[in-house]
Amino acid sequence: MALFFVTGNRGKLSEVQAILPDVVQLDVDLPEIQDLDARQIIREKLSAARSSMATGLLVEDTSLYCRCLNGLPGPLIKWFLQALGDEGLSDMIRRLGDDRAEARTIIGYADPGANLHFFEGVIAGRIVPPRGDQGFGWDRIFQPDGWQRTFAEMSLTEKNACSMRRLALEEFRQFYTTSHPV
Repeated sequence: MALFFVTGNRGKLSEVQAILPDVVQLDVDLPEIQDLDARQIIREKLSAARSSMATGLLVEDTSLYCRCLNGLPGPLIKWFLQALGDEGLSDMIRRLGDDRAEARTIIGYADPGANLHFFEGVIAGRIVPPRGDQGFGWDRIFQPDGWQRTFAEMSLTEKNACSMRRLALEEFRQFYTTSHPV
């Protein structure tokens, strides 16, 4: 059975295919509800995607939770970056005096029985002034714990070695290989 990753984001697709090489992109423009519950966003995305295809669908949401903002922007990160830019968000965090953050990816999978499964990867880090020119989204301002560089200063291989997306994908791969033995 083919696995389809629903995304128009080529950066996300590259990261996913580096870990799950057989995944095929399904570039469908899905409505994205705004909610603080990332799992609800995933449910809605999977529901919309299933209307065009019955099974084998993966969707994901990657969020950034800042301690000084009581977990915001969370799943609303896209809109924070659109309004403030990565430099504006970094400056705001720095002014609030607590740069601790958590990056979280939740992957949703719709199996052949239309059951939904969730897989989550979380890493801790801090918000720093923008650095680097790789990656996408907020990669320039997130420095994972244990690293002296932001995601945007890392190669794809380095980022995948420590990323929240890899953790979620590994959890999914374990589930998938167990439930779909060759």
